[in-house]
Amino acid sequence: MKAVVICPGRGTYTKTELGYLARYHSDKTAMFARFDAQRQAVGQATLAELDGAASYSVARHTRGDNASALIYAATLGDFMAIDRAKIEVVAVTGNSMGWYSALACAGGLSAQNGFNVVNTMGTLMQEHLIGGQVIDPITGEDWRADPAAAAALIEVVTEINTRADHVLGLSINLGGMLVLAGNDAGLAAFEAAVPAQGRFPMRLANHAGFHTQLQAPVAAAGQANLGVELFQSPEVPLVDGRGAIWWPGASDAPDLRAYTLGHQVVEPYDFTRAIRTAALEFAPDLFIITGPGTTLGGAVAQSLIGCGWRGMQNKADFQRAQDSAPVLAAMGMEDQRALVT
Repeated sequence: MKAVVICPGRGTYTKTELGYLARYHSDKTAMFARFDAQRQAVGQATLAELDGAASYSVARHTRGDNASALIYAATLGDFMAIDRAKIEVVAVTGNSMGWYSALACAGGLSAQNGFNVVNTMGTLMQEHLIGGQVIDPITGEDWRADPAAAAALIEVVTEINTRADHVLGLSINLGGMLVLAGNDAGLAAFEAAVPAQGRFPMRLANHAGFHTQLQAPVAAAGQANLGVELFQSPEVPLVDGRGAIWWPGASDAPDLRAYTLGHQVVEPYDFTRAIRTAALEFAPDLFIITGPGTTLGGAVAQSLIGCGWRGMQNKADFQRAQDSAPVLAAMGMEDQRALVT
């Protein structure tokens, strides 16, 4: 069975995931100890302490310097747990911070170098904590793509961004959602301008203005701290946040580093397009979403519906396909995890 692996980003290690590393990856303690040695060297809490905490703390566990490390370790551990006797991984992609994890899963970074990159960038994001993010839907309950709704939302965003002292722009195109980033004035203006839909528009706790020019200082600091020697041509095709493919044996380390620490940090991340490219270019039998968390499944399904993959036009079509022969396996769900491990 051919599969595309998808690595999740920030916000996926939640209260439910507390203990994820111990629960699923007790056989990888040596690798996690090497990660922890790097964190201890700079005075950070270890993965063992965070994952093994008596209770989940939003203030502690969602911090960029902690959340990024936890998510990377869980993602890489899950990728290593995929049963290669029955699953052929034909490509890897990720959402936002998941790009760093995807690099390591695909071999563009070693496991340790990948941790170095993600822990450095997560720490820099937390230290600077420039701006924030808000998320709002652009599809209805049937998950059918609505270009007019998306265009109307972007029109609101564009107008707000023209106001004095207001910064607002697209951060992530996330299937049936748009993630927007900006400063406090821009985010507040957006929340006031659009109608409430249940819990939306929703601010994302402890998130900065990722994938916008607000992160230029973070990109510069990352480039100053992370050398080209960390990167290498991937062993498995990688689909990035533009929908571009990095092919094994044909991807230069300097270019991979330049994208990862440049464009990927300061320009919008098109997860929808990444999934479209992965689906149409690699025609997988299955999409595997590594843990932690289970929140990315909807965005993947909405992205597939948006490109009409296998004739899917709405949520009901996807659910019928999923019920008859699963096209999506989220490793954060016990029953779906069993399909791929």
